[in-house]
Amino acid sequence: MRRNVLRHNLLTALLLGPATAWLVVFLVLPFVAIAVFSVGERAPEGGYQAAFTLTQYANLPARATAFWNTMVLAPAGALACLLVAYPVAYYLALRAPERWRLILLALVVIPFWTSLLMRTYAWMYVLGGRGIPALLAYVGFDDVRLINTPGAVLLGIVYGYLPLMILPIYVSLERLDRRLLEASADLGATPISTFLGVTLRLSLPGVMTGFSLVMILLLGEYLIPTLLGGGKVFFIGNALVDLFLQSRNWPFGSAIAITLVLVSVVVLLVANRISTRLSGARRVDLI
Repeated sequence: MRRNVLRHNLLTALLLGPATAWLVVFLVLPFVAIAVFSVGERAPEGGYQAAFTLTQYANLPARATAFWNTMVLAPAGALACLLVAYPVAYYLALRAPERWRLILLALVVIPFWTSLLMRTYAWMYVLGGRGIPALLAYVGFDDVRLINTPGAVLLGIVYGYLPLMILPIYVSLERLDRRLLEASADLGATPISTFLGVTLRLSLPGVMTGFSLVMILLLGEYLIPTLLGGGKVFFIGNALVDLFLQSRNWPFGSAIAITLVLVSVVVLLVANRISTRLSGARRVDLI
C-alpha cells in the first residue's frame, strides 16, 4: 500500500515537474526580477542600480496618459469585441447548419494563420489616405481622417482579437441544453425572456472568459496603438517599450509592469466574481 502511494506521488511529480520548472524559470523568476528592479534606481548610464525606494511607484502619474488610454480603450475594445462576437457565436452554436458549422469555425480562426503585423498593416492602408478617406473624398467628403485616431485603434483591436472572444462564447453556447430553451417556450416565455433568462445566463462563463482574456491582452498591447495610433494613442505597452529600450529607465518601467500585472489580477478577480454571481454558479473557471 505504501509502495503504491510512493509510486503515485513519484508519477505525479514526474508529470508536474517539467511544467512547474517551465513556470518557475519563465514566469516566477522574471516576475521576481521585475519586482526587484521596481524598487531600485536608474543608473547614471541607464539600466538598473541597486537600491530600495518607492520613488518609481510615486512617479506613476507621469505616465497618466498611457494609463488613461489603456484603461479606457482596453475595456471599450473588449466590449466592442463582445458585442460583435456574441451574435456570431450564437449563430454558429445554435443556428448554423451542422454541415457548415466546422467550415464557419475555420473561417473564424483563419485570420490567426497570418501575422497580426501584416493584418494591421492592411488596416493602415484601408484607413490611410489611399483607402476609405480617398473613396469618401471621391463622393464629396473631404479631409476625413481615420488613421492615427482612437477609433482606428479600436477598430484594429476588434479585428485582431475578435476570434478570442468568439470561441469561448461558442463553447458555452454549444454546450447549452436545448431542452431548456424548449421548456422555456412551453411555459410561455417570450423569445427575449428565454434569451435573457436562459441563453445569456448560461453562457456568462464563456462571456466573462472571452472578455477577461481580451481585456488582459489589451492591457499590454503595443503593436496596434503603434501602427494605427501613429504615436498619438499611447498605451502602457508603448510606455514600457520607451522606458526599457529608449530612455533605459528600467526601474520605472518595472514599476509600471508590476502595476499592470496587479491590474490584470484585479480584472480576473472581478470578472470571476461577476460571472459567478450572475450565473448563479458556485464556481466559474475563467482559465
